[in-house]
Amino acid sequence: MLTALPNALRLLLAALLWTKDPDSHLDLSPAYAPLRFQLRHEHAAAQGSRSLFADVPPSLLGQYHEIPIENIKTHRIPSAAYSHARFLSMRDAQTPILAWDSVEILGPDVSKRRTLLELATMTHNSYYAEPSHKNWYPINGWNTSVPFGWEPDADGLRGHIFASEDNSTVVISIKGTSAPWIAGGEGPTKARDKLNDNLLFSCCCARLGITWSTVCGCYSGGDKCDQNCLEDSLTGDSLYYEIATNLYNDVVYMYPNANIWLTGHSLGGAIASLVGVTFGAPVVAFEVPGEKLAASAFASAPSTQHITHVYHTADPMAMGTCNGITSLCYVAGFAVETRCHLGQRILYDTVTHRGWSVESRHHSMKFLLDNLFNEDWDAEAGVEVPAVDVEEDCVECYNWEFGDFK
Repeated sequence: MLTALPNALRLLLAALLWTKDPDSHLDLSPAYAPLRFQLRHEHAAAQGSRSLFADVPPSLLGQYHEIPIENIKTHRIPSAAYSHARFLSMRDAQTPILAWDSVEILGPDVSKRRTLLELATMTHNSYYAEPSHKNWYPINGWNTSVPFGWEPDADGLRGHIFASEDNSTVVISIKGTSAPWIAGGEGPTKARDKLNDNLLFSCCCARLGITWSTVCGCYSGGDKCDQNCLEDSLTGDSLYYEIATNLYNDVVYMYPNANIWLTGHSLGGAIASLVGVTFGAPVVAFEVPGEKLAASAFASAPSTQHITHVYHTADPMAMGTCNGITSLCYVAGFAVETRCHLGQRILYDTVTHRGWSVESRHHSMKFLLDNLFNEDWDAEAGVEVPAVDVEEDCVECYNWEFGDFK
């Protein structure tokens, strides 16, 4: 195991590394072959906000994912200034003007079904500790004779790290919530997953009624929620966003010249998106309930077109309709109230065009791999995936008033 460096040293190293142009070695010519990725490491949270890494045994390096790529535009901070800026209150106009650089990098070509299929497979498999698990999705060249995985009783953020053959690009995959109807069953991370879900996807600390236990103390009576308190509640050392930002810095240290992407499903996709908007890293997130409200607590890149959300209309969690006292989310103690997403989206209208019913089992990545990404969306019309668009007029938490109430 390789443990993360202390926070101060990590940020110093990140600042030095980011003074280089991480993309100066990339060939941004009009056409290029897909990148070929191998699974290199697993990552897991240690006590506090540190990350642990385990290398994949050499005998397992036969796995690969080929992902089509294209030029994308994003913004990046050429220093570690984010570490201070993201804690300042945007509401009080304390966020400094950061020196964001507009850059063009190689990112995943989300217009290709192969891209979504490969990244979906990466994030689906991050739920499972070893490739011999019965739910592991088949991948080219995988040798299942030698399992690997984290400790079965470990808690917190988990996932896998992939690198291209020349180490020019790295993909961080982040596991989502462990729950019976999602993936992975009720694993050891379920309690901490649920805490992060209820912080990120509720309007105010999962305050849904007097019978609910809130996850932070920001409720201020009536329909009022204290904004300062809400922002502070998202930045604790043991919360997934903080762990994931440290994880990103650690990967920068491990691969100083690499272009880094992120992917994840559900809660994992929300964390990937929040880290991506913090660092300007390309993100493809699957079936996220809606992270835009949570993102307002942090300083972020001036544009979000490098973040792509992929979801479908038969998923009540991603669509923001898994609420109310009769919903599975409510019964299971998940306060899923948000529905607005950062960046751009690829929305599959599976209700209209596939006749799918709206139900929680359609939130599973395995279900989507088996029933959605295994074929072109409209083969007759030559359409591999639905067109990219942006959510318009998205409204959430309209009955809450956010302000300085404490």
